[in-house]
Amino acid sequence: MSKLVTIPDIQQAKTEGRKLVMLTAYDYPMGLLADQAEIDMVLVGDSLGMVVMGLDGTVEVTMENMIHHIKAVVRGCKGPLVIGDMPFMSYNTSIREAIYNAGRLMKEGGCDAIKLEGGLNFVPTVESIVKAGIPVQGHIGLTPQTASALGGFKMQGKDAAAAMQIIDDARGLQDAGVFSIVLEAVPAPLGKLVSEAVTVPIIGIGAGSDVDGQVLVTHDMVGLFDKFVPKFVKQYTQIRTIILDAMLAYKKDVQDASFPAPEHSFKMPGETLSQLKAMIKQ
Repeated sequence: MSKLVTIPDIQQAKTEGRKLVMLTAYDYPMGLLADQAEIDMVLVGDSLGMVVMGLDGTVEVTMENMIHHIKAVVRGCKGPLVIGDMPFMSYNTSIREAIYNAGRLMKEGGCDAIKLEGGLNFVPTVESIVKAGIPVQGHIGLTPQTASALGGFKMQGKDAAAAMQIIDDARGLQDAGVFSIVLEAVPAPLGKLVSEAVTVPIIGIGAGSDVDGQVLVTHDMVGLFDKFVPKFVKQYTQIRTIILDAMLAYKKDVQDASFPAPEHSFKMPGETLSQLKAMIKQ
């Protein structure tokens, strides 16, 4: 088990200039691996809709989906801070419902904190959830749940006005009490400016290297999900190819009867086998 990471640890990392490492996980095996790798934060993201459930986006992901996957990750992930993603429309309709659903993710799922998308418009919601005793991580820049309103999965903050809005969003979320903010798909110089504008850690995903940490979708990072690979992803291996090769080799062995071999089979004493054959003939 890796060292237990707390929210004060996350906040102190920025003060110390230590880069934070964050990855996604959606099940027990990935949670266990993240634990063994001593990852700082593990996000059970609504990206599971695409990389695990085969959906076209995140909008269809439900609270029940999130709780199911959070519980699995928590079982394997004892050291890292586990963050549960608030799915689309679980916090958008009212502050009361937002607090209730955030509480469900923690109480039923077992995560340590929740993440929600949105900037200044969601400051009252964030404030209320934090006041209820639930730690919140913000998410600004490209927000996948509302990507269609942003013109698709595109870089945000291209002009000065849009970039300033993102900085204002970060400041507003900081004042609302978030312990960190995910900043997605913005120009690298803007990532640096956002990090300098606030005291809470900025976790970048496509936001350059001059932020306080990085997060990637693990399935993208290990080459397991290849429907599309965002520009900001570095693939450290190609697990999909390895698994596919293993499946094809297994298929061949079964078809030519080379598997199971004697070493994969259980034995029966010759005397017992002879008695059984005799019984069958009777």
